[in-house]
Amino acid sequence: MRILITGTAGFIGFHLAKRLIADGHLVVGFDGMTPYYDVSLKRRRLAILEATNGYRHHAGMLEDAEALGKAAEDCQPEIVIHLAAQAGVRYSLEHPEAYVSSNLIGTFNVMELVRKIGPKHFMLASTSSVYGGNQEVPFLESEMADHPLTLYAATKKANEAMSHSYAHLWQIPTTAFRFFTVYGPWGRPDMAPLKFLNLIEANKPIEIYGNGQMRRDFTYIDDLIEGIVRLMNCVPEIGKPVEEEGVKDTLSPVAPWRVVNIGNGKPVELMDFIATLEETLGKTAKKIMLPMQKGDVTETYASNGLLQLLTAFRPQVCVEAGVRQLVQWYWHSNDDVPHL
Repeated sequence: MRILITGTAGFIGFHLAKRLIADGHLVVGFDGMTPYYDVSLKRRRLAILEATNGYRHHAGMLEDAEALGKAAEDCQPEIVIHLAAQAGVRYSLEHPEAYVSSNLIGTFNVMELVRKIGPKHFMLASTSSVYGGNQEVPFLESEMADHPLTLYAATKKANEAMSHSYAHLWQIPTTAFRFFTVYGPWGRPDMAPLKFLNLIEANKPIEIYGNGQMRRDFTYIDDLIEGIVRLMNCVPEIGKPVEEEGVKDTLSPVAPWRVVNIGNGKPVELMDFIATLEETLGKTAKKIMLPMQKGDVTETYASNGLLQLLTAFRPQVCVEAGVRQLVQWYWHSNDDVPHL
């Protein structure tokens, strides 16, 4: 198939594009190479994709509707997967304007493009952060998620609502998927797994928020990609929900639209995750314990029953195996990893 992906120089977009190219698809990528974190890491990811025969790249910002249109003209995509966004919970406290520009205006431009070209399936990334102040765990897609704690979470929830309206008005089959703390090789250096790894290896202290009392549903990148790839073929249709006792489909009653968690479903204590890193690295971290930061939640925990019902797949990789793969990549890719 011909697939347009936004955000292919990013962590998840890179892995998804690589997988789809290996599966024989043509991927056209679109990325603005923003300096939110080390751009050299993005360039290295992109170089790997551009070395293949199944990839064509277009540079541009989501706010540039004309550039997006040119990328779509390059392949007339059958599937559009929108991953590009201004990410980061803490960064949104300091630079809220970046989230309005990229996540709201940029996503609007993507949806206008989708309306014009009419792909078979539009897929867009959301986040576990939309669950915000929800107290019940595991987080069920069918539960209300109306208490975002940061502007980042609010913009991603807005993206879900925007995409539902477009799915209804223009009959665009749409799947929104919510990610849960994704980690692995080529990961984001601002996120805890690679950030901690960098600092421990450099014998520098790590800052642990919430005094280490948080739990996260760490999801290995290969599991996430497998979930997305399988969902590509699960095109929502009005009036055709999937059914199984104990699992509620989120298919809209008025639009070919649904939302699906892609998470490991096994939350891990943050201190246990750090201990696994220490054991794998053979080093003890210097720890600075700090209180909870604004916008943080104590726990994320995905219900992945709907994912399994739709795709016959649940994430498989345990934290011990995932950390082992991350560290092996780190040790053998010194020229490719931006070290602190």
